[in-house]
Amino acid sequence: MHARVKFCGMTGVDDVGLAGRSGASHFGMIFAPSERRIAWSAAEAIARELSNESPIPVAVFVDPSRDEVGRVLELFPQALLQFSGDERPSWIAPYARRAIKVIHVGAQDGTGSLRERCNRYAEATVMFDTGSAGLAGGSGRAFAWEIVEPIARERPVWIAGGLRAQNVTACITAIHPFGVDARSGIETDGRKDFDKMRAFITAVRDSDAT
Repeated sequence: MHARVKFCGMTGVDDVGLAGRSGASHFGMIFAPSERRIAWSAAEAIARELSNESPIPVAVFVDPSRDEVGRVLELFPQALLQFSGDERPSWIAPYARRAIKVIHVGAQDGTGSLRERCNRYAEATVMFDTGSAGLAGGSGRAFAWEIVEPIARERPVWIAGGLRAQNVTACITAIHPFGVDARSGIETDGRKDFDKMRAFITAVRDSDAT
């Protein structure tokens, strides 16, 4: 089975349509301060257009309130919930079956410290992303994937951070993750680029043969 693909930073119906046609399994909407933060009216429009054939929606939060999460779940009852801030395990626990907890990988991190942090979120799926001061994600930089390979053998993980068509095959070959996540790597001049999306999907599928 090939890795799942989440294209993040969707800001409207057209973006989600591109993700679906490219072959992505998931699409992300950012409900937190970001240059790609989705307007509520755009989220409502996406919700109206979703069908059983659409990619799975993922709502991205950074230290949200319960009310913020609940409001999004009313709009997208089927959504997965990605938590990219400092959310505690006890806070995420009520959403565990649909939760993706982002673990930021810093320059000083080792496999042991990352495993310890992951183990605090035993019921959630984890996503490893490149740590960057002042950012909860979207750095556009890759980390040394090999550091999380032992963890990926123990539990399903997502990999994010600087992924694009040119390097995602190497990432999947090294880690065999549950899924991969891209944002800036599928954009041109800040807009979603269908050709880059298709190239990314092709690279993911090519990795199945390696």
